[in-house]
Amino acid sequence: MPLQYENIVEMKNISKEFPGVKALSNVDLDIRKGEVHALVGENGAGKSTIIKILMGVYTKTSGEIFIEGKQVEFKAPSQAQKYGLGAVYQDVNLAKHLSVAENFFMGNLPRTKFGTVDYKKMHEETKAVLDSIQVYVNPKTIIRNLSVAQQEMVSIGKTFHQKAKLVIFDEPTALLTNDETKQLFKIIELLKENNVGILYISHRMEEIFEISDRVTVLKDGNKVGTVQTNETNEDELINMMVGRNVENMYDIEKPIPGDVILEVEDLGREGVFHNINFNIRKGEIFGMYGLVGSGRTEIVRSIFGADMKDSGSVIVKGKEANYKSPKDGIEAGIALLPENRKDEGLALILSVSTNTNMVSIDKISSNGIINNKKGYKIAEEYVNALRTKTPSIHQLVKNLSGGNQQKVVISKWLAKGSDIFIFDEPTVGVDVGAKREIYKIFEDLLKQGKSIIVISSYLPEIMGLADRILVMHEGKQMDILNKSEFSDEYILKLASGI
Repeated sequence: MPLQYENIVEMKNISKEFPGVKALSNVDLDIRKGEVHALVGENGAGKSTIIKILMGVYTKTSGEIFIEGKQVEFKAPSQAQKYGLGAVYQDVNLAKHLSVAENFFMGNLPRTKFGTVDYKKMHEETKAVLDSIQVYVNPKTIIRNLSVAQQEMVSIGKTFHQKAKLVIFDEPTALLTNDETKQLFKIIELLKENNVGILYISHRMEEIFEISDRVTVLKDGNKVGTVQTNETNEDELINMMVGRNVENMYDIEKPIPGDVILEVEDLGREGVFHNINFNIRKGEIFGMYGLVGSGRTEIVRSIFGADMKDSGSVIVKGKEANYKSPKDGIEAGIALLPENRKDEGLALILSVSTNTNMVSIDKISSNGIINNKKGYKIAEEYVNALRTKTPSIHQLVKNLSGGNQQKVVISKWLAKGSDIFIFDEPTVGVDVGAKREIYKIFEDLLKQGKSIIVISSYLPEIMGLADRILVMHEGKQMDILNKSEFSDEYILKLASGI
């Protein structure tokens, strides 16, 4: 298969500088037809910058880009698309208020002989493309009415419709179930069979080894190397990424759990979950596991005061908590670190300092006047303590990597002095090095007598971290397992309702 060894893209000596930051330094990367080329590295290694240069979002500072041997200069995403480059981002880049078919034909609407939009043609062609990749979505459906997984599959279909030569996948499985991930991999195999090149970015090592042909490792804006996937192993890749071995990933020092700090009794919300019962002690990590739609997130939102419960009681520090809003939960010492940190956990257009002090403004203000100097000092303290990679505390949070954004969310709640920390999918989109740092933060919290609730869809993580695990299935509490009872097979059975 000679086509397999032809390069679709060659990037030579690519450098990119921002004010005060060199994001990439003389990076080489090539992607062949019919291969999955994985791109890995810690947060801040330069992966996103590479993607954005390739897609015309950023202009490179220096270097050369070739598409099928022809040198190109991209000044806008539309130019990259014209050359057959497409991207499927973790935050799906679709017009949410338009239909599936309208997204497919955006900017190129077919016309009838009367000059009106040919919706019949749009719907038929869209359906044909989606059927070909086994995605069964009505072309007339408005994007915002689809699930996250369906939106992602539509985004893939859109690149397929545009006859993309190269498709970039940026953390595509972050919000997908196991079954949805399997479907995604089938589609990727189909793309490979059609000699489409794939650039695949993921922090999940098991995916890299399952789906990729080659792996390129970046570190601090430099290329460490490119290896054949079948000639390397996880330890070697991690060592290349972080410059050190990351052993005993989930091995954190835990105190003996103390008194009960949170009790949940017969908690219910109509149509979502019912009869939920558990307690949490000081210095304990309490895990919650379940498939998408099991009710995990909804339970903790009720505890926090973001959603109203219909029945049952929540007792915090011995007092019944009938919270009417998140403000009540915050004042009671509960911190919620949501899965969707960009929309719900951060103000992206504000600085690291402002985000850090956001929920504890009373600590840095007097008589309605904010003491910025005091706020800056607190922000600096947590940037140093959590080793947050940022040029300064004045950097806008939107410019930070996913792992460092998560550290800012944690800083916000540490500054508040919360006692119960609820982490909903804390390491989604976070690299192995940053994961280890977040787990060490867990360790520090436990030593301070804090309690942690962790929701995670990644079984090794939840089993490695938790002292106990509550398993959910479609709003029903299946069981609470102690450490000695942990078994991935048994947990999956419970989560499936078996």
